[in-house]
Amino acid sequence: MNTTTVRPVIHVGVDGSWRDTGALEWALQESLLRQEPLQAVHVIDERLRHAPGWEPDAVDDASTELVDQVQQYLDAAPGTLDHEADLLVGPPARKLVDAAAGSRMLVVGRRGLGTFKRLLIGSTSEAVVTHAAHPPVPVVIVPPDWKPTDHAGPVVVAVDDSGRTTGDTTDDSAAIEFAIEAAAERNVPVRLLHVWDLPAIYSWDAMNTSSAGAEWADNAQRHFENLAAEWQNKYPETTVQVEVRRGHAVDGVVAGAEESDAQLLVVGSRHRSRLMSVLLGSVTRGALHHATCPLAVVPVQV
Repeated sequence: MNTTTVRPVIHVGVDGSWRDTGALEWALQESLLRQEPLQAVHVIDERLRHAPGWEPDAVDDASTELVDQVQQYLDAAPGTLDHEADLLVGPPARKLVDAAAGSRMLVVGRRGLGTFKRLLIGSTSEAVVTHAAHPPVPVVIVPPDWKPTDHAGPVVVAVDDSGRTTGDTTDDSAAIEFAIEAAAERNVPVRLLHVWDLPAIYSWDAMNTSSAGAEWADNAQRHFENLAAEWQNKYPETTVQVEVRRGHAVDGVVAGAEESDAQLLVVGSRHRSRLMSVLLGSVTRGALHHATCPLAVVPVQV
C-alpha cells in the first residue's frame, strides 16, 4: 500500500527479558502475516563494558549466548522464512534505529526484566521512538507478556484535525496507511479515532460551552466521516470506521483503543526538527506508557 521503497525486513530489539516482553512474539506474528523475515538485534551498551563491577568478557559472553538462544528460537518458529539474530555494540536506541533504517518497522518491548538492567529495551523505548524520526522508521512498542490471543478488535489510528482548524500542514496519511495495512493483514476494520475538547476560552460560559460543544462535535464528525469515505474509496476491501469523542486527548485515545479491544493502536509522531524531536507529543508519550495493546508510532510529515 505504501509506495515508499522499504526493505521487506522487520527488525526487533531483544534483551535478557526477550521471553517475557512480548516484542519477539508480536514481531513473529507480523512476520507471518506479511511473509517477511525478522532481524532480531541485541545491543551491548559500550558503557557497560567499562562500568565498575562488570567484566567486559562476561558481558560479551552473556550477550553472545543470548543471541544464540534467540537464533535457535527463530529457527524453530513456524514458516520457512530466514530469520536472523545479530549482536551490535553502542548506544542501544541509536543502534537499533540505525539497524532498522529503511526497513519495514522496528519492534521493541515496553519494559524489560533482563539480567543487565542498563541493557533493557524497556528503558530505551521512548528514546527509540525519538530517534526513529531521523531516519524515519515506524516503531511498534509491545506491552509486557503480550500474546496473539490478547486482543480481537479493530486497528485503531488516532487522527487530528489540526490542518482544518489551524492551517497546520500535518499529514496523517502515513499513520493511516500503516493502520489500514495492518487491518487488512488481520482482516479487521480500521477505526479513525479523533478526540476533541473545547479551547479553554469557552470554559467560563456554560451556555456558550454547550452551544459551541455541539457545533464542534458536529463539525468534527462530518470532517472525519468525509475523511473515512476518502480512505474507504481508496481501499474498498478494508472497512473504515469513525469514532469521534470528547475528552482529554491521551485519555480518550487510550480508552478508545481499550474499549474497542484494539489489536493495534497507531499514532503519528510529528518531529519538525532534530531539536524538537527530543520532545515527543503528549498523545504519543501518553499512549506509549499507558496503552494496553501494542502501539505503532509512525513518523508523519509536517
